[in-house]
Formats: sequence, C-alpha cells, structure tokens
Amino acid sequence: MAEPTTDANRPTKLVAGPGLLLVWLYGVMSVGAVSRSVYQILTDFGSAPLAHVLSAVAAVVYAFITYTLVRGGETARKAALVCCAAELAGVLIVGTWTVLDPSAFPDSTVWSEYGMGYVFIPVLLPVTGMLWLRRARG
Repeated sequence: MAEPTTDANRPTKLVAGPGLLLVWLYGVMSVGAVSRSVYQILTDFGSAPLAHVLSAVAAVVYAFITYTLVRGGETARKAALVCCAAELAGVLIVGTWTVLDPSAFPDSTVWSEYGMGYVFIPVLLPVTGMLWLRRARG
C-alpha cells in the first residue's frame, strides 16, 4: 500500500504563480547570454577575453537557475537560492568594476553597468529570485 502524500514529502513546486514568470525570464536571459557569449567568443575573443568569458559564465548561471526552478523540490530550491546569491554578487562586482574602470572591459558583458544593456534585469532578477525562493520554502 502506498504511503499517503503529506506536505512533508511533497516536492517544493517552484513553477507556480510568480515562479512561472521567473522561469520565463531566466529562460530568456539564458538564451540571450548564450547567444551573446557564443557570438563574442567565436568572432572577437581576442579583443576582450574577460568580458566574453564573463558573459559565458552568466549564461551558465542563468541556464542552471532555469533548470532548478523547473525541476522543483527542496534541493533544487536551495541550489537555485545559492546560484541567485552568486549571480547577484557577480552582477554587483562586475557592474561596479565596469563603472569604476571601463577600460578593463573593451566589450560589455551581460552584467556590465549592472545589466544596463539588458534593462537592468540582471540586477533585479536575482533579488526577485531569492525573494521567491525564500517564500517557496518547503
């Protein structure tokens, strides 16, 4: 006989309500960052390798967060929360670096100037994600 499902053993559903919008936004950012980084690396890597590698890192982070949100469950929620915090740290560090020393980045990254080239979504998304993930705690 199967055990009854209780709230304690039910997977945390992360793609509900605002979580669905987060998945969509992270998916769009994944596609944008992957496209940008692949194009930059293939066509102009030598001119700004740091910027191009950072765009690729952003793409991997966005793709992983998208995956964990879709996967759901408490482990995925915790992994996404850690990645959102790392993403926010990256955006703040790279954003500040690009503002203080623009010459260090001959080409912009997804996180340059706090994501200004992406309508500041890169700085707003991890904050929103962390708030949602804390609320969606199992």
